[in-house]
Amino acid sequence: MASSIGNEKNVNPVLRISQLDALELNKALEQLVWSQFTSCFHGFKPGVLAHFEPEVKAFLWLILWRFTIYSKNATVGQAILNIQYKNNLSQTEKYQPLSKHQKLWYLIFTVGGTWLEERCYDLFNNRQPQSFCKIKPYINFGAGLLKLCGLLNFLIFLQKGTFATLTERILGIRSVFCKPQSVRQVGFEYMNRELLWHGFAEFLIYLLPLINVQKLKLKISSWCLPIAGLSNSENTLATHCKECSLCGEWPTMPHTIGCSHVFCYYCIKSNYLFDMYFTCPKCGSEVHSLQPLKYKIEMTELHA
Repeated sequence: MASSIGNEKNVNPVLRISQLDALELNKALEQLVWSQFTSCFHGFKPGVLAHFEPEVKAFLWLILWRFTIYSKNATVGQAILNIQYKNNLSQTEKYQPLSKHQKLWYLIFTVGGTWLEERCYDLFNNRQPQSFCKIKPYINFGAGLLKLCGLLNFLIFLQKGTFATLTERILGIRSVFCKPQSVRQVGFEYMNRELLWHGFAEFLIYLLPLINVQKLKLKISSWCLPIAGLSNSENTLATHCKECSLCGEWPTMPHTIGCSHVFCYYCIKSNYLFDMYFTCPKCGSEVHSLQPLKYKIEMTELHA
């Protein structure tokens, strides 16, 4: 009764990306199993598994095959993604599980092929060196031919979307969904907030270099602390000439920019070269012209 119900399941084709994701999950599982297994031998002599590594891997992949393909018609990666193998050699469009021959040949092609690839040179290397040198070009040619066939199969897979690996195409097994895929309800509120914030941040990154922050700061400070009573008389200018408006020290080679404040030549020149829109930090006046100060100031005035 269960078999008849299973045969009546409809076939749902699998997306290409889902099949590739299943293959990547299978590789990740194999690496995880192998790393966990080798961690058990950290206390042993180094290289204890080196001579038997292909056989040990084949034994582990045999156990995985027994509890995945043989019992569930799907690998671990496929089971996670709601995928399983279908016997594509059957004439009916309904779901048909893999036959025992297909499962055994799958084991031979995957586990046996990997073991043979790692052991082929060792198997023929035990013979005479002359015979091995004759066989080696044929081995390399066969390995290259298999890789070329795998590449062609992958290109066909990208076009048609079936048989992601060469083994699947040879054995006639196809990936299908176990259950119909339902439409996911995705909330976009979080994504909208992230996109809005990233857009605002990029706008600020583009806008900030265009703003003269120093000039804006001086402008605001001049509004908050207005300076009144400034005159252009000699006494007022002599009073402000006792210190540089930038460094606060006695002005060296004093220069003016058109206002009643004085600057060291190197202070005002370096700031003006850095910012052509430089303004006086005391009153916010722009640089009209950089002129040396004509009034003579004695050092004794500093102590007065």
